[in-house]
Amino acid sequence: MKIPCVWEHNGNDSILYADNFEGAFTRGASLEEAMRKMPEEIRRFQLWRSETPCCDYDVEIVQEKASKLPIRDADSDVLFLSEEKPLRVEEYQYLKALALKSAGDFYALYRSFPDKHRSVMPFRQTFYGAVPRTAEEMYQHTKNVNEYYFSEIGAEADNEGTIVSCRARGFEALEAVTGYLSLEAVTGSYDEQWSVRKVLRRFIWHDRIHAKALYRMGIRTFGADAIPDIFGFTR
Repeated sequence: MKIPCVWEHNGNDSILYADNFEGAFTRGASLEEAMRKMPEEIRRFQLWRSETPCCDYDVEIVQEKASKLPIRDADSDVLFLSEEKPLRVEEYQYLKALALKSAGDFYALYRSFPDKHRSVMPFRQTFYGAVPRTAEEMYQHTKNVNEYYFSEIGAEADNEGTIVSCRARGFEALEAVTGYLSLEAVTGSYDEQWSVRKVLRRFIWHDRIHAKALYRMGIRTFGADAIPDIFGFTR
């Protein structure tokens, strides 16, 4: 199976995104390291989507974006060339369902923590502030991009309620926008380009990157048997 990938990097620091598995990604101190990780990421991603994994994956770079952002902190602003295309109704419904499943799984992972304010992870500061450490901090951070993402493509949304409920309302607001499936890419905050396809992919990716951090923190803090592997990171 061919896995076309978008490579975003700042020097050697790299994030690799699968163009045909929205939300699947790897990181590495080099492109080679990120590429080596991609087959296993796709296998686990397919299992999470309740699909049978392929026996062989052929990773290829189809787009490159040199960035000034701190890629090592998973900061990203790339717009895939494929994300400039209009969506078919069937594509949108599938990706919407996947984004809602992702939100639901993240919420279930968060709720499984016996203490949402405890963490053994050290404090770490980045250019954008302190990195979330506890389950509560990671959950609030992940949930609270909802208004930001939807507003970038002209849909009125909020961050009220659970990650599932506010995301569902955001999709309702998007679907009320005339011609939402064929909206052109726009330049939003911080001169970043956005499209409906990108918002769908970013939700799944953003959930996944913080779910990985949340799961690993939970194992280190509470033990290997205390936190369910809902996203299948170890399968």
